[in-house]
Amino acid sequence: MRGALVGSVSGAVSIAAHGIGGGGMPPSESAVVLLIAVCAAVGAMVSAIRVSSHRTAFVVAVLAAGQVAGHASLAVATHHSHGLQLSASMIAAHVVATIVAAGLIRSAERACLIALAALSRIVLIVLAPRPVDTGTWTATPVYRAKLALWLLVNATAGTRAPPALI
Repeated sequence: MRGALVGSVSGAVSIAAHGIGGGGMPPSESAVVLLIAVCAAVGAMVSAIRVSSHRTAFVVAVLAAGQVAGHASLAVATHHSHGLQLSASMIAAHVVATIVAAGLIRSAERACLIALAALSRIVLIVLAPRPVDTGTWTATPVYRAKLALWLLVNATAGTRAPPALI
């Protein structure tokens, strides 16, 4: 998810910041195709890297690198008059967009983890096997032996002795 978001946000922010910063005319079709290829490569590289600590700093760094690559591809493909130089307003737009996008991407990652945890709990509850109610069968004697009880009651030494003959 992080790679897809970084790649797509890098492309979108590159176009938006390029336009806000005085990039001139909208990019041509060839410039957009090059930008998509560059941003897809950035997203693929980001998704291949496993980060265990300093995730926000990592996202900010790869967003900045993706925007630099996106800006370079737009500047090369569209032949703007400013070339590869950046104006102060374009740098400010890139910095603000990088910080906002990094916060949104990290929030989306946390929200995705929370949603997946809740979904897994729901699936476990829904797909849990239901207890089968099988009536327990117990044998109930129909015939009660009266002679054996009579012999035990009339035993001479209580119930531990042999039966007494009458």
